[in-house]
Amino acid sequence: MERTWEPDHLGPAYSRLTLDLEPDEEGPCCATLVAYRGAPERRPVVRLRRALGAALARASGRPAEPRRIPALLYLHGWSDYFFHTELAEFCAERGIEFFALDLRKYGRSLREWQTPGYVRDLREYDSDLDAALAAVQEEIQARHGPGAAVELNLMAHSTGALTAVLWADRHPGRVASLILNSPWLDTQGSALFRNTTQGLLEPLVRFRPKARLRLPEFGYYWRSISAEADGEWNLDRRWRPEFGFPIRAGWLTAVLSGHAAVARGLSLEAPVLVLASARSAVSPTWSAAMLEADSILDVSVMVRRATGLGRRVSLSRFDGALHDVLLSRPEVRAEVYAELDRWLRCGGPATRR
Repeated sequence: MERTWEPDHLGPAYSRLTLDLEPDEEGPCCATLVAYRGAPERRPVVRLRRALGAALARASGRPAEPRRIPALLYLHGWSDYFFHTELAEFCAERGIEFFALDLRKYGRSLREWQTPGYVRDLREYDSDLDAALAAVQEEIQARHGPGAAVELNLMAHSTGALTAVLWADRHPGRVASLILNSPWLDTQGSALFRNTTQGLLEPLVRFRPKARLRLPEFGYYWRSISAEADGEWNLDRRWRPEFGFPIRAGWLTAVLSGHAAVARGLSLEAPVLVLASARSAVSPTWSAAMLEADSILDVSVMVRRATGLGRRVSLSRFDGALHDVLLSRPEVRAEVYAELDRWLRCGGPATRR
C-alpha cells in the first residue's frame, strides 16, 4: 500500500503521514507519524564503519549483515503533541533518523467527533505503535535501500512514557533503548490511594466511562512553558490547552491499571535512560519555583518506581528542569542534551556501527 507523506506545519524539513487505524465506538481513528527530513547525516565515522564492515564481509566470503540504521521515535504525554524541533535536529546531527508519533485523539490525529485523549486501556495504543513502526521501516528502506533495518530508540514523555514501558515489556526485542522524559509511573501518594481510587471509579466506569471527573485545574504548567505566559514555546491551544483535556473516568482507570502493572514489576530488556527534574513544585497556588521544577509529578515517586523497570536503568536529574525537561530554560536544556549525547555515545545504537 502506497503511503502519502504531506507537508507538516513545523516547516519544510518536516512531513507527516496519516496512519489509519481500526474504528472505535466513536468512529474512524488514526495516528500521525511526523518525520524530520532536514540535515543529512553528518557523522563520517559512522559511514566509514559501515563501509568497513561491508568490505570485511566481502573479503571473508560471509554474507553481509543488514545495515542497521539508528532511529528515534518520540511519544508525547497527556494533552500534548509533537513540536520538539530541537530534538529532531539534535538527532539528525548525530546520524539518527528522527520520527514522532501523535497518538490517536491527540494533536494532528484529533478529529472533531472524538473525545480528546480518550482510551479505556493503554493497550489500545499497540496498534498505533505497530502502524508507526511499520511506516518507519518503510521510510528507512526508502532512504537507505531495501537491505536497511531499523535500530529503534523509543523516547517518551510522562503518560506516553507509561504507555511506552508497558508496550516494551509486552514486546521484548523491538526497541534498542528506552529514553523516558519525566515518566508518569505511579500515582501520586501510595499504592493504597491508587487501589482505593480504582475501586471508587469502577461503578462509574461500568456505566459512564466518559464521565468527566471534576478535578482541580490550575494551568500552572502551561504557564511555565507557553510563550503567551512565562515560557518560550508557541503552543497550539487546540492540542495543548491551558488546562489540559478533561479527565474522564475510563481514561483515569486505564492509567491507574498501568501504574499497577508497573508496581507489580516489569523486566525491560533494553537499556533505559530516565531524564527528570531535580525537584518538584506541585501546589494549588502559583509560585516562581514552578519555573524551575516539575509542577506536575512528584519526582521522588517517579525515581523510586523507575529503578525497578529493568536491569539497566540510568537516571539523570537536572536542577531547574520542568516536567518536560526538553522545554526547560536554554541552559538546562543544554545539560539535558549533553547527557543524552553521552548516553547515546556510550550505550546507544547510533555509535555501535
